[in-house]
Amino acid sequence: MPLCAVALAAATLLAACGGDDGPKANVKPEFVGTVTMLEYDGGQDDLLTAGLGKTGLAGAAPGYADAAAPRADELRRNAIYNNYRALLDMTAAGGYGVLYGPNVALDGSASLGEGKVAGGEYIAYSDDGTGRRNVTLMVQVPNSFDAKQPCIVTATSSGSRGVYGAISAGEWALKRGCAVAYTDKGTGAAPHDLSNDTVPLIDGTRAASGAAGTSAAFRAALTDSERAAFNAATPNRFAFKHAHSQQNPEKDWGRFTLQAVQFAFYVLNERLGERAADGTRRQTFTRGNTLVIASSISNGGGAALAAAELDDAGWIDAVAVSEPAVELPADPGVSIRRGSAAVPVSAKTLVDFTTYAQVFQSCAALAPSLSAAPFQSSYVTLVGAVATQRCTSLKAKGLLTAADTASQAEEALAKLQSYGWEREAQVLHPSLAGSEVAPAVAVTFANALARAGVQDRLCGYGYAGASALGVPQPLDAATLATLFATGNGVPPQPNSVQLINENAVGGAARDLLSRSPSTNAFDMNLDGALCLRNLVEGNDAWAQRLKAGVDETRRNGNLRGRPAVIVHGRADALLPASHTSRPYTALNKRVEGAASKLSYIEVTNAQHFDFFNQAFPGYDNRYIPLHVYLNRALDAVWANLKNGTALPPSQVVRTVPRGGTPGAAPAITAANVPAIAATPAAADRIDYATGVLTIPD
Repeated sequence: MPLCAVALAAATLLAACGGDDGPKANVKPEFVGTVTMLEYDGGQDDLLTAGLGKTGLAGAAPGYADAAAPRADELRRNAIYNNYRALLDMTAAGGYGVLYGPNVALDGSASLGEGKVAGGEYIAYSDDGTGRRNVTLMVQVPNSFDAKQPCIVTATSSGSRGVYGAISAGEWALKRGCAVAYTDKGTGAAPHDLSNDTVPLIDGTRAASGAAGTSAAFRAALTDSERAAFNAATPNRFAFKHAHSQQNPEKDWGRFTLQAVQFAFYVLNERLGERAADGTRRQTFTRGNTLVIASSISNGGGAALAAAELDDAGWIDAVAVSEPAVELPADPGVSIRRGSAAVPVSAKTLVDFTTYAQVFQSCAALAPSLSAAPFQSSYVTLVGAVATQRCTSLKAKGLLTAADTASQAEEALAKLQSYGWEREAQVLHPSLAGSEVAPAVAVTFANALARAGVQDRLCGYGYAGASALGVPQPLDAATLATLFATGNGVPPQPNSVQLINENAVGGAARDLLSRSPSTNAFDMNLDGALCLRNLVEGNDAWAQRLKAGVDETRRNGNLRGRPAVIVHGRADALLPASHTSRPYTALNKRVEGAASKLSYIEVTNAQHFDFFNQAFPGYDNRYIPLHVYLNRALDAVWANLKNGTALPPSQVVRTVPRGGTPGAAPAITAANVPAIAATPAAADRIDYATGVLTIPD
């Protein structure tokens, strides 16, 4: 490690780090708009828990003085509360407050009390002046930041969430005394209300579109006359930024993550940099003396990998990510083996395997072989009739061949496994189907990649509130006003914005409860699902637009020799490892060869949504929290950067399920989550050779 990366010392050392002329003046990056800063005392309010502390985060949701007109500070507190909880199992038996959480110190001891973190929070847009981009950037600087050992960790939002979307991933950094660089990467939880023409602002409050001007976090690109015509045809609809910005933000997720790092350097120097004689701040903290780790989870993790690939200027020193969503080249030149068997389908893009799931998962969830699966009995009770119709319609269209519903469901389940889902993930299909995860992701990404506007109603989909019978209706004022804090940016959401089938027989209706024109059946809008699938497999104009958008998001696997750790759950049913982390690891090894410093850690008995471990009985006794292994990945790259400790080799970590009764599993212990081995057993070691990554069974 170069001397400048070890410590900051006297002016002579700073001059050596910055050049012969000494540190330069601190200048705000050209892409950063107006910066707002708030200081948090670590008591009434703080960076990590919004003043709620470990106990408050596990308790009831904070209230509002007036939920229909919430204050910015109330929205921030609720956004932190909801986003933290959305990613983690918040039960003590599942690990909260014991293995992870605000009170758990880096040494693993539960010694930090309520875990509140004092410091400054800086927020601004990455702004090109038009108001159309307005990507939110945020930097948190804890008062514990050590100017002699400066560090920055990225926590790019997961999913389509707002800027607090990876707050729990930033926790490790705040405890380490590092600044955290966040970005919403051009997504966001709050929509443009097209009927009333109100838009979200950077702090989550809402304003009339005209009054907001270029300060809107998102406004659909419609003229007044176009919006009026849209509202006349389809009233009470919403446009969401990820789906409808027409910018294909995913192509720039790496760039936005790098911008968050650059903004963090500017903030650190404005806050703590040396002052020149004229009182201005100097670039005291530089790439040469500050450690930067790119981190996050899910597609935030994918953004971290993209940033490292893009970074040819040395902003990033290492990478540690969990379950990344990452798009491989069309022909990555690699293959996957699990044990002695080749994985027949791998390295598919997110929009590909998600649209495939949207077609078959709701039928597969009825499979008798899944009778003991979490949520299946509830799924059958709630939507069994329409799911059965989906199976029947799939058979009528020649997409299934079996004669009866049970056999059709088993056939659909087998198709999912053949398309890349691990056998360990099969039991998760009912709970994911019941949560409408595949349609939510497929519709959002198809719109985004094809650069479709809300007015295009791509494949007949829209977003609106809905009655119990599925009829579109206005969303109540409080729900809309607080979506910045409660929304995930990818409807549908319970008791909130729903996915609408605009082409339904009898008029627009909630997707789940709609009748398809081609089948005249209540089959969960099979027509819409097949339309989205055609965007992947077809060749019409919209399919061509989607394919062009996908090509803009493909990664190259070159991490430029940086130390990196990827952790992924083997039972991930949202982002199957054979479409994401496994082939990406193989691509990196093929591209970088001996220079590769990427370690891939595959964790058994772990799935994508740690929150589901508490939400669905049957997850708790089967799955351990993957979040534990993200923290350990960060520990590993930190030790490598600071002390030269070798990264652990690629391996399968064999965890131990909690067991017991579904919904009442015994409390987790350290024995359930063994350490990543410095020297894994031969039977656990993941190997790469001549384009083939071999995963032990």
